[in-house]
This record gives sequence, C-alpha cells and structure tokens, in this order.
Amino acid sequence: MFAALFNTSTVDPKAPNLHPVSGFEPKTSASDLFGDLRSSDLEWTCAGGFVTETQTFYHFLEDDTILMCQVIHSSIGLWYPTIQFTCKIYNPNTMETIWRSINVTNFVTPPPGLDKRSCKADQFSITSRPSADPSLPESYVIRANLSDDLQVSFDVARPASVPGFKVGQGPKGGFSYFGPDVNKAEGYVVHRFWPHTRASGHLIYKGQATSIQGIGMFVHAIQGMRPNLMEFTTLESHGRYGAGSGGVTVNVGSLVLGGKLAVVTAETKWPDEVPEESAPVISRVTHVEPVHDPDTGYRKPSALDFRWAGPSILSVPQGTISASLYVDVGNVAVPKGLIEKVDVLAEIPYVIKTMVNYVAGTKPYIYQWQNKAKLVVRGQDNVIPGLSDGLEIEGLFFCEASFIS
Repeated sequence: MFAALFNTSTVDPKAPNLHPVSGFEPKTSASDLFGDLRSSDLEWTCAGGFVTETQTFYHFLEDDTILMCQVIHSSIGLWYPTIQFTCKIYNPNTMETIWRSINVTNFVTPPPGLDKRSCKADQFSITSRPSADPSLPESYVIRANLSDDLQVSFDVARPASVPGFKVGQGPKGGFSYFGPDVNKAEGYVVHRFWPHTRASGHLIYKGQATSIQGIGMFVHAIQGMRPNLMEFTTLESHGRYGAGSGGVTVNVGSLVLGGKLAVVTAETKWPDEVPEESAPVISRVTHVEPVHDPDTGYRKPSALDFRWAGPSILSVPQGTISASLYVDVGNVAVPKGLIEKVDVLAEIPYVIKTMVNYVAGTKPYIYQWQNKAKLVVRGQDNVIPGLSDGLEIEGLFFCEASFIS
C-alpha cells in the first residue's frame, strides 16, 4: 500500500484510475451480474496497509425491532490493527435504542479447528458452520458479551433458495479497483452478500431475556483504500479519465422475491453522463430535495428514491424484473423514521479518528432510518402471482447513509 505513494513510473494522467465492479460499460446479462460465492470469499483477509474489513449482520425481529451486529477490523499503516464489535438494537415501538461499541482483545482468525470465515476474541465469537438441514445449508453462530447488562446469542442461517452472491465471477468478482493498473491496484472495495437470512436465538438486557426471531441480511465488506479515498462514491481524484474526473457512484443491489434470489443489479453513474431511464440494468438511489442539517454540516435528503431492474437469474422464467421504493424521511425539524445521526469519530479508536480527521478534514456522520414502506415490483407471474400487473408489497425499510466529505 505504501509503495503506491512513492511510485515514480510514467502513467497517462488521463488514464482511468477507477475500475468499478459495475463496469465501464453496463453489465446486462444475468451471468455477468451474478457470481457464486466460494467459501474463501467470506474468509477474513486481515490485510495490512490502510484497510477496513467488516462482517455485518442486520435483522428485523418479529416486533419490528432492528438488530445489527458488526465486527470491524481496521489497519492503519504500520500500527497494530484495532478490532471492534458493535451492536445496535432499536425498538420503534418504545423508541428505545441500545448501543454498544467495544474494542476487543485477543482477536484471532481462524480459531483453532475452524477456517477463516470464523473469528473470536475475549468478548465474542462468530463461528461459520454447515447445517444438517438442507433447506438452510450454511449458518453463523454469534455469541457476544458486550457489557455487564447486554449479551447476545443467536444463529444466522442462509436459505438454500437464496444463494450468496458477488457481482461477477471468479476470484476478482465483487471488486472495484483504484489506480491505473488493476494488477497493481492502489486500493479496492469489495462486497459479498447473503441477501436473505434467518436469525434465531436470544438477547439478555439488564437481566431480562428477549427472543431473537427474524429475517435480515449479511455482508462481508473490505475497503482497501488510499489515504484520500474514503467512500464508494469516489472523490475527484478517481474516475474514468484519471484525477479530476471523480464523483463516480458505484451501486450494487439485489431483489429476493418469493423466497428466491431473483435479480442482481450493478450500475456505474458517471458524472459526465445522464443515466438512461429505461436502461436494461438499473441500480440507483437518489437523495431527493437535500437540505442543510446544522447538526452535521451535511445536506441530508428529504426523501430517498430507490430503483432496481435487471434480468432474472432464475432458471424459469426469463425476463426483466424491476422494483422501486420511495421513502419520505422528513426534514431537519420534523424527521420521519430517523433512528440516529451517528457521530462516527465518537465511536472509533483514537488512531483511526486521527487519520480520518487528517484525511477528510470533516466530521463523518451516518444517518440511520427505519420506516414503513411500500415496494412496487413488476416481473413475471411465475415468480409471484400477479407480478406482471405490478404488486405493491408493504414492509419495513432500514437505511444507512454515510457522509464524510
């Protein structure tokens, strides 16, 4: 990673220095979009340099409570990595939020007798294991003692009908690369997904046990970044024509319908192009009517507009499936569904905090919303009866929007 800072070779200054997973030209076939996950895709890399790697589990419980557990492995140059376990539990009925973020000790992967999909520390363990139930072939077992008054213990299983995926096939599937040479990349971002999971277990808070039963998703992500690159939406430094052509947005999505993974989407939004309204593959979110928020200094959206469209990856039927979702999140004075504006610097270790301050020069925030919402879906009736006429599916929406520059 440091070698890139001292590279003196001649490079065309207008050469592309962003190589997005969604491609320079749109990916339009199901085989280009959907990539099978191998077991090694979900292994911890614990890379050095400037790299942040995470395992994140999101779940909606039966009473609409959202449960999020995340392991964060952060490397900053030559310093020893820091590892955190974070947990957020939000009950929209009582408006109660439980939040824990702890620096763990004696982190190891793999634990004895396991592979690198698993990890453990003094305060927690996450164990990958196969299942004897063919309908739920893979699972993670999560155990965490987060404080004297909070412990969580639950299993996360992937249904056989909803395979894990990455965008693109092979060992480089899922990767976006930064720098003019993908074989000697200066940085990268990669995501691997279980887009639909089932959680079961319990949590104990202040001595009272609560059942964990619900559905959600799991994502393993790595951001191997140069010090001036902090977002999946690039700064001006990285784009199709080198430095000064940035502001490129790379979006990856999926649709799980009728208990099956139906569509995988990926799209690149270039700053010098207007996205086609009827493109064969659409993967977009628009911040509608952004307004200045004096609490954070950023322009927060008043609404969020999501669109997905792409070829079905199901064997039967073939054809395009599309969906849209519009969510009103309110204004600054009267927000709708806002859980929290997370002050990122208040939650991360000192070394990383110092680095982010130096690199970004601004204070990063994450907005978290949970709202009731309506997904509008169109496709083939074989997927869900009535889909050809369009279906409105009511459910719960959870979103995190990060602002850092």
